[in-house]
Amino acid sequence: MTVARPDEVRRFNRASLLRLLHVDGPATRATLAQELGLNRSTIKMLVDGLAGDGVVEERVPRLIKGAGRPSLLVLPQPQAVVVLAVDVQVEHAGIALVGLGGQILGRNSWNLRGRGRDPDELVCHVAESAALLVQDLGLRPVAAGVSVPGVVRRADGLVHASANLGWLQVPFGERMGTMLGVPVVVGNDAEFGALAENVRGVGRGASDAVFVSADVGVGGGIIADGALMRGSAGYLGEIGHMTVRPGGRHCHCGNEGCWETEVGEAALRRALGLPEGSPRGAIVAELRELQRDSDPVARLGEYVDWLILGLVNVVNILGPELVVLGDLFTTLPEAVVARVEEEVLRRSLVGRALGGVRIEKSSLGADLKLLGAAEAAFEDVLAHL
Repeated sequence: MTVARPDEVRRFNRASLLRLLHVDGPATRATLAQELGLNRSTIKMLVDGLAGDGVVEERVPRLIKGAGRPSLLVLPQPQAVVVLAVDVQVEHAGIALVGLGGQILGRNSWNLRGRGRDPDELVCHVAESAALLVQDLGLRPVAAGVSVPGVVRRADGLVHASANLGWLQVPFGERMGTMLGVPVVVGNDAEFGALAENVRGVGRGASDAVFVSADVGVGGGIIADGALMRGSAGYLGEIGHMTVRPGGRHCHCGNEGCWETEVGEAALRRALGLPEGSPRGAIVAELRELQRDSDPVARLGEYVDWLILGLVNVVNILGPELVVLGDLFTTLPEAVVARVEEEVLRRSLVGRALGGVRIEKSSLGADLKLLGAAEAAFEDVLAHL
């Protein structure tokens, strides 16, 4: 039997306390002791140590109710620990400096045109933009998280394939780490979307959830037993490439009839009667207009049927309590989401066995993948701070 050394126990307790403050926000010492199952003297020692390092501070709550001396709140200091978050999408890229507690302290973004999608050009642009942000804010990141729409090997950030970016076997994590000079974790964008929802979005508190996003492509991220499922080597969640229509439309992955070809961005254009190649903004505007339609389900026609079919498969295979819809799916009319939820329950054996599956839109908006990338970077940082 191996017994943990006192210094190992202290590091574990310190990391656990930091994680709790990072995710749940300010708390009293009494609450921290209760949540972590530690005695008050241990909590005092940990808080005093973190306060001495400038990572937390204690403050009297602004709103005090009742008589007696108020309990001090322990607050994480956002600027004490900062990571760089990078969100690479097909049409644009964005970066942000994110502080302890998940606060976005500064950001920048740009369109990807011409050689902008070239991996080396992109790495240089990220590094230059990050350097300007660091200079402006006077904050230096200790790690970076990078979200990419593709099949990513988590161990070293190798992008095995990103058809929408035109990448194949790109050592993106290695190049980014060399240029930024900090530890870098690279992951699939939908995977990081699931992580963000689990930590800061509608997925908080859900033990088992699936995040499904529609951009140019369709991807998924999976939360199982409260943690992000990563699979062997990190290759997981390509639910957009399950075959739903044998002999259907050709997919850029080399297959035919992928779910992505029936519910992705191009499929939404077709369903809305928009010209091929019309900008994403036109799709969003049309979907918002559709909110006022008397029967948006009928207007979208078989698009809704394909969305239901894919989600029935997802629920039957993974058995989540919650499905979170992201990116373009968040603009779908409420009536469409309600019909999808109703039909998934009716047609899914596992959904009925669970007593229902909630289907909700993401609440994190355009910051979703930046926050997910930041959380991926914070995972190792908080464990060793």
